[in-house]
Amino acid sequence: MTISGADAGGTPATAAGPSRLAARATDAIDRLCAVVPDFPSPGIMFRDLTPVFSDAEAFRAVVDAVSEPFAGSFDAVAGVEARGFLLAAAVAYATGTGVVTVRKAGKLPRAVYSESYDLEYGQATLEIHQADLPEGARVLVLDDVLATGGTLVAACALLEKAGAVVVGAGVVLELGGLEGRTSLAGRRVHTLKTV
Repeated sequence: MTISGADAGGTPATAAGPSRLAARATDAIDRLCAVVPDFPSPGIMFRDLTPVFSDAEAFRAVVDAVSEPFAGSFDAVAGVEARGFLLAAAVAYATGTGVVTVRKAGKLPRAVYSESYDLEYGQATLEIHQADLPEGARVLVLDDVLATGGTLVAACALLEKAGAVVVGAGVVLELGGLEGRTSLAGRRVHTLKTV
C-alpha cells in the first residue's frame, strides 16, 4: 500500500484541506514554473522549476512544504542529482540535519555503493559514498520531479544497501500520467503538485 501525504491535487491534506505551507508552495509553483514545449525532444512538455528555485520566497515555501510531513523523522536528507541537491541542502540546513548526495556513476572519489536501474533505452547507475551514513540513519530522499519512479526507487534501494532507513520521498512535481508512484508502492511519497 502506498502511503501518501498528498491528496489528488498533490498537496498534503487534512480534514480542513491542504496545509498553509503546502498551499503557499503550490501557489508559487503555479505562478513560476515554466512549461517548455518540445524539450528535450518533440512532444515533451518540460516543467522547468528553476524560476521557482530562483525566487527566494517561492524557494523557501517549497523547501518548507516538501519536508513538512516528515518533520522530526529524519537524521539526514539525500538529494538526487542534480536538482535534488538544491532541495536536500536547503532542507538539511533548515532542519539541522546532514545531507547526502546521490550521484550519477563515476562522480564520487571514495568507495561507493552502487545501484543500477532501467531507463527507456538502457541503464543508469546511482552511487553514494560508503562512509557517509551511520548504520540505521533515518533518511528523507528528495528530488525535483517524480516521473516513472526509476530514479527514486534506485536511490531508496541504494540508501538501504548502505544500512539507512528511508523514511520517505518528497518531490516538488509528480507527472501523474507516468505512474511513477506505483513503482514506489509501500513507501511514503509526498508531492507538492501533480500535473
